[in-house]
Amino acid sequence: MPPSQYILVSLPLRIFDDDPLTSLASTVGRDNGEVLPFTVPSFKIGTLDSLVQHADDLAKLNGACEAAVGKVADSLQGLLDGDEAKAEQHKVVNDKPTDHYLRSFKWDKVRYRVDRPLGDLIDNLQRELQTIDNDVKGKFNQYNTAKTNLAALERKQTGNLSTRSLTPIVDPKLLVQDSEYLETHLIVVPTNARKDFLRSYETIAPMVVPRSSVQVAQDDEFTLFAVTTFKKTSADFLQKCREQKWTPRQYKYVEGGKEEEQLELERVSKETKKVWGEALLQGRTGWSESVMIWAHVMTLCVFVETVLRYGLPLDFVSALVKTTPKQAKKVKSNLDSSYSYLGGNAFGRDKHGRVTKDDAALTSEMAAAGMSVGEGHEYTAYVYYEFDFP
Repeated sequence: MPPSQYILVSLPLRIFDDDPLTSLASTVGRDNGEVLPFTVPSFKIGTLDSLVQHADDLAKLNGACEAAVGKVADSLQGLLDGDEAKAEQHKVVNDKPTDHYLRSFKWDKVRYRVDRPLGDLIDNLQRELQTIDNDVKGKFNQYNTAKTNLAALERKQTGNLSTRSLTPIVDPKLLVQDSEYLETHLIVVPTNARKDFLRSYETIAPMVVPRSSVQVAQDDEFTLFAVTTFKKTSADFLQKCREQKWTPRQYKYVEGGKEEEQLELERVSKETKKVWGEALLQGRTGWSESVMIWAHVMTLCVFVETVLRYGLPLDFVSALVKTTPKQAKKVKSNLDSSYSYLGGNAFGRDKHGRVTKDDAALTSEMAAAGMSVGEGHEYTAYVYYEFDFP
């Protein structure tokens, strides 16, 4: 199934002789998209200056909503090992598909009272978006930290001899312990350098105990040796080993250490699974909340631009067009063909309906005010917004 793309449009009622939604559906074309009613409440309008400021604030907030939804989508996909199909199952709004929410969208008058000033509604939506963004980020950071800790512990259990834990490998009987003068060092040697090590370890530093080398373990890449030296020359011996690309391993025998490591691995594994579940739930909540916030922000965008563009008294129809990225261009072309005249003479146009260069500055001003401007700063003669979900 191709991905969905949505288009919000608003047009003055005066231009329609028949049912506006039926006319819009005819203009869009049955094969290009589905036209659905999208009710925009009547909000408190305020002054013209405040509306222009609101348009600017909403343009920024709209971008923040798009970014927040995108981050939640990426987080969910990462949590599910890149499985897009599984991620899609969790992209729901109030436990229903996102498309269902948009198709039946109604302004939440309890959560966002329409008798409040527009500025208050915008501030409220902005705070809510920031909160949900922080919550999702915090929980996913917690999960990533837990996953990193678990991976580190697992590497200690399964890695090669240069990195893995030596606790289950080294027999404490091989170590010189509690001696005033002697100590045992564990040295990891690349297997292809094993002969060189055995031939030279006694002479690379002073006071190495002759024939003290004991092979402790071996894997596909390395061999682990135990070597005994006098304590006062230990630093010199270890440095010479490093120069030969032999890796000294720090190790101290602790009674019960093997069991402790296993318990720690089990504890962190259990904690990681728990945080994974919490992150998945937070991701679902984050998607639901951020999509709902975005839908309300888009509603305000349509309302504010409708007032700025068509003026008072408010008499307009708004609609949601569900289409695909491929068909969206045809929808836009059909809408332009039918409604480009709404731009009047305010903008100079060429024969293709594009804004001429002489009016580029004015187009940029409208874009900065959050009014509909298409790709390449192409002015849209009617209220028009495209959006989709990752």
